[in-house]
Amino acid sequence: MEKPLIFPIPQQMQVTDNPFVLDESVMIIVPAKASEKDISLAHALIRELNDKYGIALKVETRSDIPADKKVVVMGTIDNPLIKKYCSDKNLNLTKKSPGTEGYILEVNSNTIVVGGSDDAGAFYGLQSLRQLIQSRNGMKVQGVKVKDWPALPFRAIRMYVPGPENMAFLKRFIRDFMALYKYNKIIIELNCMRLDKHPEVNTGWQEFVKYMQYSRSNSTEGVHGEEKNSSHYDAGDGFIIEKQDVRDLVKFANENFLEVIPEIPSLTHAYYLLTNHHELAEYPGDKWPDTYCPSNPKTYDLLFDVYEEYLDVIQPKMVHIGHDEWWGAPLGVCLLCRNKDYSNLYAGDVNKLHDYLTKRGIKLAMWGDFLLESVRGKGPQQRTSSIGGKYLSPGGLRPEVVKQSIPKDILIFNWFWIDENKEMELKKFGFKQLYGNFTPNIGNWNERIKKIDLAGGAPSSWTSTNEFNFGKDLMLDFLGCANLLWSSHTIKQIDQPAIVWELMPSIRANLKGTRIPSEDQNTVEPIDISSHFNLAKDSKLFDMNLSNIKSGALQNGPKLFQLSNATEASGKCAIAVGAEGKEKNTLPNNVIGIPINEDVSSLIFLHACARPAGNQKAYFNIPNTFDSPDLLGWYEIVYEDGFKETVPVQYGVNILEWNPGGQKSLDTLVGETGAPQKAYSYEADPIRCSTQPADSLAFFAFEWVNKRFGKAIKEVNMYGSNHYQALQQDYGKVVTKPMESNAILLAAISKVKKREVYKPK
Repeated sequence: MEKPLIFPIPQQMQVTDNPFVLDESVMIIVPAKASEKDISLAHALIRELNDKYGIALKVETRSDIPADKKVVVMGTIDNPLIKKYCSDKNLNLTKKSPGTEGYILEVNSNTIVVGGSDDAGAFYGLQSLRQLIQSRNGMKVQGVKVKDWPALPFRAIRMYVPGPENMAFLKRFIRDFMALYKYNKIIIELNCMRLDKHPEVNTGWQEFVKYMQYSRSNSTEGVHGEEKNSSHYDAGDGFIIEKQDVRDLVKFANENFLEVIPEIPSLTHAYYLLTNHHELAEYPGDKWPDTYCPSNPKTYDLLFDVYEEYLDVIQPKMVHIGHDEWWGAPLGVCLLCRNKDYSNLYAGDVNKLHDYLTKRGIKLAMWGDFLLESVRGKGPQQRTSSIGGKYLSPGGLRPEVVKQSIPKDILIFNWFWIDENKEMELKKFGFKQLYGNFTPNIGNWNERIKKIDLAGGAPSSWTSTNEFNFGKDLMLDFLGCANLLWSSHTIKQIDQPAIVWELMPSIRANLKGTRIPSEDQNTVEPIDISSHFNLAKDSKLFDMNLSNIKSGALQNGPKLFQLSNATEASGKCAIAVGAEGKEKNTLPNNVIGIPINEDVSSLIFLHACARPAGNQKAYFNIPNTFDSPDLLGWYEIVYEDGFKETVPVQYGVNILEWNPGGQKSLDTLVGETGAPQKAYSYEADPIRCSTQPADSLAFFAFEWVNKRFGKAIKEVNMYGSNHYQALQQDYGKVVTKPMESNAILLAAISKVKKREVYKPK
């Protein structure tokens, strides 16, 4: 499937042969007394064109749309220029058509018009325009007529608050990903903001984080080895986040039409509250308690003090109260709760929070797993601790308690949507629900959403908020879900990776926040590495089939490579180094001395691996997310002065196998978390390398940027990893096993040359 011009796919779009040429003769026009929102649209477009494409435009005030000039006009139906355009063109743009968050976008040779049914709609029209501009590299805008609106009202991504060093990344992600692809809410787990009333909560959290990091732990256990709920200690990257940083983040999100919904863990996942308040824990004697006692009134004195500070800073319309994974304390260990019905305890806690928040005009959301016995079991659940002890934990709430005692105005996050019967149970109880931990491999989408009161969906990140984790694990989920939640044009799962491949270069450029030399009109030249080739074109190692590999020039955008003729190179087509794992590997472990001898801005490696490898979700190794993808080897960049930089080659990060895609790359764990991401490589783009159109043979272009401008690079050395211990899926502890043997195949290297200094004449 080809990359759509606009993503998510618009509800209605007609492509015309009447493009708009972008240059500095273009005017962005606004009416007299333009609204603040309309002015902000104009400034956002100016910033986009200036920063990314070197086009400097200005805003001009006009009372009409001139016929003899090239103009851009953006705003809602209340904007008199938009109203006049729609009247002249007989376009039906009103508050109700296309409706809430809807817009029209029309592009012809003289005019670009973005008109919204409301401010949000005009904003989303601008996002579609940004994509059209990017698709032609800022030179032209494809002629289109678009009428578009969202399929569902609640389009969110759930994540942890980032640490101080990753705040800038999240702002890029908000503006250049979430807004661009028309998400409208961001759910941020906050358990680590600076607290004025209870600084001891902050110090307790820091103590807990240090223990978890330095003990290399994912989770803790109870006094006698009982299973605990997820630790979430990588929220804030383990640091305390200042209130002003949270305020700034909320303001920035709101400016990009994203509502911030704080998730403040309550009842469970309460490590942050209890590390220095053991007297409020449900499990006496637990060193790292995660569940508070709902029978102790002092619990709520502390909890609501903490809530008060979060509400004051964020001013939310909705709060997510957590309430999942309720098994951190065995039944019967708390003296205050021992003889009480756990269903009533849970419902009582929910109602205390509901009363507190609704009195302040704030809506509630929560995870819904303990509302259904079909999910968490009927009655107390028998468990066995890690040292063999038997104990009981709560099962699902009794149905009559859910029916009578859980307020039905709470939005339920349904992460158990693998079973359509369970969402029907929530419907029968009278809840509005949302697909939580949402992934785009959901089955029967078009039919099931008609049967329930569905607000929308929210894919989740369950580890530190940073580019590495988001990039390698979640781009396909985030993009696929964006299309399901906005568009009525469903994309088949098998077609999703190809769209991600096409979108990834612009996504990466947006999220990195650094300059990419090959994208900045610099000269790209191939380097001849054929003298180091050691892999025959007809090699059958690891069941490879490179027989159809091309020779000669190969270009993808600005990236230019020269593939050597295998016949002229003694039948060899690439440099191969072996990554030795479980099996013996006959390939050499290293190839030394690939000459560069130049001060380059970057090197572009065209490589692939011999077989699929592993790329586990980062949360399976919270203390060391770097090693969540398999390390196949590395490049060693050797400078003229002997300094060396190591460039890791990691599966799913900057390399995939030579025959990517197909069924082997798909997430088959429908409705479950934890599937490894094998569909795309975040930092490297596939380039078809086969002489046969139907052949999937591809290598991946990965650009390494030189950090030492002015220093010549002598050579590149290439190494395969040796008995690398690959991460496995285990939610409780970090588990590794030897990786399967593999190989890195390097077909070409190109260099991005430095620009010549102007020489006075």
